[in-house]
Amino acid sequence: MSVTPSSETEPGGPLSVARRVIEAWRLRSASAPGWTMCVGVVLAVIALPVAAVLYIAATPADNDWPHLLQSVLPHALQQTLLLAFGTGLVSLIVGTSTAWLVTMYRFPGRSLLDRLLVLPLAIPTYIVAYCYADLLDYAGPVQTELRSLFGWATPRDYWFPPVRSLGGAVFVMSAVLYPYVYLSARASFVQQSVCALEVARTLGRSPMGTFWSVALPLSRPALAAGVALVLMETLSDLGAVQHLGVETLSASIYTTWLQRSNLGGAAQIATVALGLILLLLAVERIARGDAKVHHTTGRYRAIPFQDIEGWRGYVAAALCSLPFVAGFIVPFLRLVDFAIGHASVAIEGGFLSAAWNSVFLATTAAAATVALGLLISYAPRVARNRFTRFAARSAGLGYALPGTVLAIGVLMPVAALDNGIDALFRSTFGISTGLILSGTVAALVYAYVIRFLAVSLGGIEAGLERISPNLDAAARALGETATTALWRIHLPLLVPALGAAGLLVFVDALKELPATLLLRPFNFETLATHVYAFAALEQIESGALGALTIVMAGLVPLVVLHHAIAGGRAGRSGS
Repeated sequence: MSVTPSSETEPGGPLSVARRVIEAWRLRSASAPGWTMCVGVVLAVIALPVAAVLYIAATPADNDWPHLLQSVLPHALQQTLLLAFGTGLVSLIVGTSTAWLVTMYRFPGRSLLDRLLVLPLAIPTYIVAYCYADLLDYAGPVQTELRSLFGWATPRDYWFPPVRSLGGAVFVMSAVLYPYVYLSARASFVQQSVCALEVARTLGRSPMGTFWSVALPLSRPALAAGVALVLMETLSDLGAVQHLGVETLSASIYTTWLQRSNLGGAAQIATVALGLILLLLAVERIARGDAKVHHTTGRYRAIPFQDIEGWRGYVAAALCSLPFVAGFIVPFLRLVDFAIGHASVAIEGGFLSAAWNSVFLATTAAAATVALGLLISYAPRVARNRFTRFAARSAGLGYALPGTVLAIGVLMPVAALDNGIDALFRSTFGISTGLILSGTVAALVYAYVIRFLAVSLGGIEAGLERISPNLDAAARALGETATTALWRIHLPLLVPALGAAGLLVFVDALKELPATLLLRPFNFETLATHVYAFAALEQIESGALGALTIVMAGLVPLVVLHHAIAGGRAGRSGS
């Protein structure tokens, strides 16, 4: 019996034509020179600041290396390493222990504490440092009340731990940054198989033994990633370490550049900071190794809570409350108290203009960063070659750059472009254009985009992964180009991911201090620099309204992020 081929599948039929179009698209997408070139240009612009720092360090006006190696670097490097080690260790202990308690046990207030433990991330480290310095200094309310209560007259009559010290900096930064470890550990613990934990218990392991022998090793990649984030934030901090008197590499860069007017020396210190960042990334990769944790079954059951009853339950609640109280409640209440009493002073001191500048800068940076993040994330989908995949992985490394290092790197290419434009107009039209980009908002936005591109890339790539490649193939079969398919098909589906990425970048840009301090236009204040200026004059109460505004803006993405992580417990419906 013979079968007559369908007119749709025979050569020249609609399905046959569609297959040929899709095959041709797949062949072209292996190169896609236009998209590959666009991604290459973006990657070059992002990498330019790092190249500029290395160039300035290699060609300084004076050879500062002997002086730096003898006088500056030993102390700054020691202080940086001690601060990073102390902050990382305390954050690891606090974040992991609290995450394990709220994931595995039921005790009074557990559900509420699960949400509250992430809130310290809403407060920048420099604001917490200002609050604790004001609270615990000799003239602060704590020591004043102690002297009044016990009749002490001078500092010789008693001892009080100095907050303006390396130990004080470790305490402050750990209180703010431990949620990075908490979130990573929490996400890892909720996804672990209940089967593995139950097997450990049937083999005689105690709850603590199960934690050490099963849960902790399985969470090693997540813990390494969380600690790496803590260390990168510690290395890039400027406001907190300056206020607390800790001379880290970041503070040394700022001092050498602005106070000693030595850009070459600052760039040379910046190369040491870059080396530390690269070493940190390498160590983090080694710590994670190639470990991949996956379930060997398609069945999932929610991890059953174990009840902690009686006084032990209240002890567990108290232990989980301490980090939240230290990292959020104490500084937040201090800011509220100051803001209520000094709101008029803050408004007269430039709060409104600083708030407008911050919103404008953060909105512009968020829009530019999301647009570039979309371009870089979409390119490997269209141009499926090694370079676009490499670019997508490398474009986010700017997040690891300390703000002081980034500012030095941005300054040189922007100044070179200004000089080139000025020389062109002088030779062609006989007029001088002056500085067009240097010391302007454009330079700041450029720095923000490089710094926070990783934030947008993560969310956008996750959104694109949820869109089936079959939609791309169908669109190309119907005559859409890569650009029109992005505009008409992908963009509407990516609106939630783009909005979330923009929100995260907006909040991060609102809080950014080091790069803003070094690159802002003359007499241009943001909320971060507004607070910094008052804190430098020991008048934090006058900047409290600005600090409180930054904190309130930072709470929104934290609530969304925590909801996503807590909702990912293995065994939940739809997880």
